[in-house]
Amino acid sequence: QVQIVESGGGLVQAGASLRLSCAASGRTFRRYSMGWFRQAPGKEREFVAAISWSGGNRNYADSVKGRFTISRDDAKNTVYLQMNSLKPEDAAVYYCASGFPYGMGSSLTNEYQQWGQGTQVTVSS
Repeated sequence: QVQIVESGGGLVQAGASLRLSCAASGRTFRRYSMGWFRQAPGKEREFVAAISWSGGNRNYADSVKGRFTISRDDAKNTVYLQMNSLKPEDAAVYYCASGFPYGMGSSLTNEYQQWGQGTQVTVSS
C-alpha cells in the first residue's frame, strides 16, 4: 500500500493560484494512477482530476477543466494539482488518492484505494 500526504492548501483570494502537492511513498508509485478529489461541508466527495500511471492520460471534472492541471513526477514520487483562477466554489478539503496499478485515471471515487489526510483550500470572494 502506498502512503499519501497532501500539502499546499491555504487561504487565497478569488482569481489567485495555488499548487497542491501529493507525496506518496513506495517504489511502486509509478505503477499507479493517481487522482485528486475534494469535499465541501455537507457534500459528497467529488472528482477533480486524475492522471494515468504513465502520465499520458489526464482526466478533469468539467468544473475545473481549463483552470486546473494535474501532473506527476515519478522521480519524486509526487503528484501535483496546479489550480488557477480559483473560485469560491473551489473551496473544499482536497484529497489525493492512488488508483489501480496501471490505471488510466478514473473519475470514480470507489476505484481509488489509498487516501491522504486532505489539505484545506479556502477561497475568499
